[in-house]
Amino acid sequence: MENNLIFGIRAIEEAIDAGKNFDKILVKQGFSGELLNTFKNQNILFKTVPLSKLDRITKKNHQGIVGFIAPVEYQNFEEIIISLFEKRQDPVIAVLDGITDVRNFGAIARSAEFLGINAIVIPENNSATVTPDAIKTSAGALLKIPVCKVQSLPVTLEKMKEYGMTIIGCTEKAKDIAFNTDMSGPLAIVLGSEEAGLSKVVLKIADKLLKIPVFGSVSSLNVSVAAGIFFYEARKQTFNTSSIIK
Repeated sequence: MENNLIFGIRAIEEAIDAGKNFDKILVKQGFSGELLNTFKNQNILFKTVPLSKLDRITKKNHQGIVGFIAPVEYQNFEEIIISLFEKRQDPVIAVLDGITDVRNFGAIARSAEFLGINAIVIPENNSATVTPDAIKTSAGALLKIPVCKVQSLPVTLEKMKEYGMTIIGCTEKAKDIAFNTDMSGPLAIVLGSEEAGLSKVVLKIADKLLKIPVFGSVSSLNVSVAAGIFFYEARKQTFNTSSIIK
């Protein structure tokens, strides 16, 4: 059993009262009671599933509900942006649009922390989250870099625009090449899923759509590899790399 798993009505209630952050909560079909109102009032994400799924997770008396506690505390992206501006630093934030593979999430986090990206933003739905497996894949980077979970990526990206950030959409379908494009200043670098790429709404919101040039016969890179290239290019344009290489 994972050490971030709790189950039972009372245990879930106590975790909420203690201010614990949940990755997700699963409730059996037909579950009812005051606890559901608590979830809705506190914007806690939950999903209804068949009872058989809960029984596969744990054989103990779960009372029709199990929860997964996040190993880290999710941060507020606006507070991070404001704090960086107050320090006269331009925020560079990675935004993950529909990346559900834990290994890709962990690898992206590892590159992001290594290259000094200020935070990672993920949506509440349709996304990998910070789990023990993700932390392991990230080589511990997910314990160091702030991760922000948001209800809506489009709303979040529009809010970033209000802060003067440029939204960079990373897609092999773009016409412009990252290496030939200005990527300095406050940035949100948005990466899409392996299967679908960037969502249509993100493609519309993005200020710039950029790609990595192809020199071989393979048409695209793994998203975690592409992320590292985009992160490095953004940092290369922001800093004099010769003065910060260790």
